[in-house]
Amino acid sequence: MTTTFDDEYFMKKALQEAEVASEKGEVPVGAVVVIDDRIIARGHNLTETLTDVTAHAEMQAITAASDFIGGKYLKGCTLYVTLEPCQMCAGALYWSQISRVVFAAADTERGFRAMGASLHPKTVLKEGVMAAESAGLLQQFFREKRNKR
Repeated sequence: MTTTFDDEYFMKKALQEAEVASEKGEVPVGAVVVIDDRIIARGHNLTETLTDVTAHAEMQAITAASDFIGGKYLKGCTLYVTLEPCQMCAGALYWSQISRVVFAAADTERGFRAMGASLHPKTVLKEGVMAAESAGLLQQFFREKRNKR
């Protein structure tokens, strides 16, 4: 059996990271960084665990990918993330010069586009890959959180 390495395949890996975040009581956002069909970094939200507002899934994945590559630029890499990055993460992605960003669910209130931020001009953006699955995970998390109050 041959594995097809497409956007959906890697977004499923990001969704697995989101589920890990959810199990830790974190907002379920997950990310993976890929180069040449190989996952070189993973991340999920750790803001509650680390008591750090900057510990978003994307930031964790960017740091791990930079460490793996041994440099600060992520040219040739793709970030798969389950929720549209916020403006802070978009800024980090801008400076990393990542080649491609693929996200699942749009964040119409806090996403980088709603906030007027942008990615690097050479970064290719793709949205909506497995958006329903990601949105469902987020909705379930917040529903359960509201019901515990």
